[in-house]
Amino acid sequence: MPLAREVVDQLAISLGVCIRPVPMRCLDTTTGSARIVDIPCGATLESKCPPCAKRNLQLRKAQCREGWHLDHEPVIPATEPTDEQRYLVELRAQLQALRDQAERDGEDLAPWDDALAEVDADLRRSGLRGSVLGRTPTGRRRSTRRRQDAPDLPKRKKVSSTLGRVYESPDGQRFRPSMFITLTLPSYGRILDGAPVDPAAYDYRRAARDALHFSKLVDRFVQNLRRVAGWDVQYFATVEPQKRLAPHLHLAMRGTLSRAEIKQIAAATYHQVWWPPTDHVVFDGDTLPVWEDEVGYLDPRTGEVLPTWDQALDALADEDAEPLHVLTFGNQVDAKGVLGGTERADHLIKHYLTKYLTKSIAETCDPDNPRQKDHADRMADALRYEPCSPTCPNWLRYGVQPKGAKPGQAPGQCRGKGHKPEHLGYPGRRVLVSRKWSNKTLTDHRADRRAWVLETLGLSATAGTDPNRYTWRPIPPGDPDLPPLGQRLLIEIANRQRWRALLAEHQAQADDTDLSATEVVAA
Repeated sequence: MPLAREVVDQLAISLGVCIRPVPMRCLDTTTGSARIVDIPCGATLESKCPPCAKRNLQLRKAQCREGWHLDHEPVIPATEPTDEQRYLVELRAQLQALRDQAERDGEDLAPWDDALAEVDADLRRSGLRGSVLGRTPTGRRRSTRRRQDAPDLPKRKKVSSTLGRVYESPDGQRFRPSMFITLTLPSYGRILDGAPVDPAAYDYRRAARDALHFSKLVDRFVQNLRRVAGWDVQYFATVEPQKRLAPHLHLAMRGTLSRAEIKQIAAATYHQVWWPPTDHVVFDGDTLPVWEDEVGYLDPRTGEVLPTWDQALDALADEDAEPLHVLTFGNQVDAKGVLGGTERADHLIKHYLTKYLTKSIAETCDPDNPRQKDHADRMADALRYEPCSPTCPNWLRYGVQPKGAKPGQAPGQCRGKGHKPEHLGYPGRRVLVSRKWSNKTLTDHRADRRAWVLETLGLSATAGTDPNRYTWRPIPPGDPDLPPLGQRLLIEIANRQRWRALLAEHQAQADDTDLSATEVVAA
């Protein structure tokens, strides 16, 4: 017979109740009363909490749909800085002046640098974007010349717009179409049923590096796309796994270019990874670098200090230096024109742009296909000692101290997302959205869905929303006032059943709606 708690979880999932809620104590500063509130875990699209993953998926669908065929320029109002932010910037200016004076006097700068770092952290926590210093030069210069093996890109005069061209038919109808673009990585070997025909000949090293740096290649493509188009191209893109377990890109673009131009841009896009070489293994097995305080990692055989990350990059300043890796797209480039409000647009959103967002890269591996499972294991092995970032401990294997080195690091023990088997090398975000896509954040889309539900139920969407009235505190494990999780889930199940019945009654009376009751309650 099934376990009672399993049935509770299954029922909660079917009703859209979060099964991993975060308990918080909510204090009403007006009345002085306190109550325990379960906040949905709100995890990522790949969450192990199915209701939260489904809720996030519906939000992404709405975000994609609203921005794809926008017919007016989005306006992002500038928010005035708060008094706290102004104070922190003024404090930062005073500390910078004192630090510069200490540098001229030859004093120790460490205390001033620590104070500046603490203020910078406070500025980020306050909500300010970017750095007060702007971009600081590193002293290294890379040639801006294009690679000789990459075709040139055409350029158009830039216009201040985020909308594409409007077309007019002979009968006077006007259309503003958009595009759906699919980009893939090149071949690493012949594939059959999602696995290499000859695993020994498959280039796993190149596949691992392409997956680790794929997000950078996507950024380059968007830069080139905007250069060629001439307007500020807006996009909604998702990174999904192919059957061969390599990441590829689906991109919804507002506006249109010719298919020939899209293919030309993809062929001309590349990304160079300027990192220290990893062709020679310096430390392996039991012979690993040792840590010494205030010095860093030492060679256990000679006692010499390993070069730091910055020193290793400075060694690449030679004109004859070659990048560690160069990424390019494969020959398979698909570009289609799409009209807004059509079944085709909805089909592309549901079955391509958001189809696999609730699954990890590795979840597309067929468990009944031993060849594909072996392929995933080989890919994970290739990623084990491949550096994923400047701070990756795997750099010690190649005789370089990782950036921000600290004691206890060892090759093959990086906790980075790219090394985890479920991601198979891709450490980036699965959804990439430009700032002026729908002129809304995910928080705004959540507010829209909540307002629709409350309006349908005849309730006010603004009642009791004073942000200063309530304070929230996390509840530590073992708190005697916290009921068991099963009891809290049962209460939420009862509430959700009551809300669904009430919402279904109101929705039956509605004439127009673009959301089903199931989707709305998930909000």
